[in-house]
Amino acid sequence: MKKSLLLFFVVVIFSSCGSNTSIVNSWRDPKITVAQENFKKVLVVALVKDEASRRVTENRIAAGNPIFKTSYQYLNETTKDLTKEQKLKILQDENFDGVITMRLVSKEKETTYVPGTYTGMYYGGFDGMYTGMYGYGFGNWYGMYSPNFYDPGYYQETTSYMVETNIFSLKENKLIWTGTTESQYVTDLGQTVDAIMQAVVKEMRKDGSLPPK
Repeated sequence: MKKSLLLFFVVVIFSSCGSNTSIVNSWRDPKITVAQENFKKVLVVALVKDEASRRVTENRIAAGNPIFKTSYQYLNETTKDLTKEQKLKILQDENFDGVITMRLVSKEKETTYVPGTYTGMYYGGFDGMYTGMYGYGFGNWYGMYSPNFYDPGYYQETTSYMVETNIFSLKENKLIWTGTTESQYVTDLGQTVDAIMQAVVKEMRKDGSLPPK
């Protein structure tokens, strides 16, 4: 594999922040690994309807690595009516040898109940309990009947985003790796993309698609 591509994956590992993102499942072609491919120019494709989100996602993956090129530079409004074969020819003419795609598979909302909490607050002391508790005034009396505070339970809605990441070899014209991730508590698209790539790289190291650290 091209050193710059390996460097990209290393940068992803160390620059990504923690997130509620994890691998759900993955598959690799047992006959070929990403490490065996000599990727010199890779197209990054975010398959989303919103153009702004597409650009944010593609720019985030491609940032800082010269072999990664965003798809909106090559596949855009001017090419949308072309056939699949014509689009593929564009990539071949531009000397792309690899493609990374990312697409939202599903978005699911789950509502869970968070139980309330019970806290017993203690005031005063027990020192007068056996020596005339009532003679110690209100503080001791109140301490024996410490007030109880209850925070009521509530319902919490969590949205899970299932995202599929694929790596294709154009030279072999085949899918060589795919994985699905689940992300929760998404607040920033860019950070979530980082977290997804971090989870993907970790899984690829685990299954042998990438060399170990």
